[in-house]
Amino acid sequence: MVEILEALFGGDQVPVIAGPCSIESEEQFSRIASQLHELKVPFLRGGLYKLRSQKDSFQGLGEEGYSIAKRVSEKFKTPFVTEVTDPRQIEALSEITSIYQVGTRNMYNYDLLKELGQQDKPVLLKRAFSATYSEFLNAAEYITGVGNSRVLLCERGIRTFVKETRNTFDINIIPYLKQRSHLPILADPSHGTGVSSLVAPIALAALAAGADGLLIEVHDEPQNALSDGQQALTPEEFKKLMKTGGEILNAIGRSLYERS
Repeated sequence: MVEILEALFGGDQVPVIAGPCSIESEEQFSRIASQLHELKVPFLRGGLYKLRSQKDSFQGLGEEGYSIAKRVSEKFKTPFVTEVTDPRQIEALSEITSIYQVGTRNMYNYDLLKELGQQDKPVLLKRAFSATYSEFLNAAEYITGVGNSRVLLCERGIRTFVKETRNTFDINIIPYLKQRSHLPILADPSHGTGVSSLVAPIALAALAAGADGLLIEVHDEPQNALSDGQQALTPEEFKKLMKTGGEILNAIGRSLYERS
């Protein structure tokens, strides 16, 4: 189990990390954060650095977004989670993030992982889209092996021959890793499917399979999002997911963790 502030990942209560793929402006991020605050979401996500396949795509606000993230997080008293893409970002991001997120492209960036292993903040490590289970666990050891035991694993889908979805969400990995690792395993059905209408069904399946947390992209204007709008839930859709997810967890003796 991994304790982060008042939340415990790997226990009977399941925390959720939600927010937009990218912070686009203070008005946008504050608006979405307000709606998630009303739903007692315990962790607020928002990308500042976005590694994109196409170089002309929106790459995030970078340092320009640091002050935005800090003000919004403090305004709603909700811990902030964001991706780190380079060891040189770690020190500055430590002032605003409660969890360092490592994206799929950086799972094999061992210099970054070793540096994060020397930090005093937890790390959310996403599986690379072509990584085997053993490669995923080996990557986590680059962090835990140098002193940081607070690692959250995250399944975010793998690349297969299927073209109808962005990725194929590997539900098998959740019970597999829970049987063979002490580290909590989270599910990211937003990237795992890339299709907003599939996010809720896969999220619910992940909870039923034993996931220790969810990472969900939420945007109140997904059609206008600067990145990954096609896989974002609206706040109303997210609210319905949380209701049904809570019911599924209650049926198996667990519950959703809500911010106090």
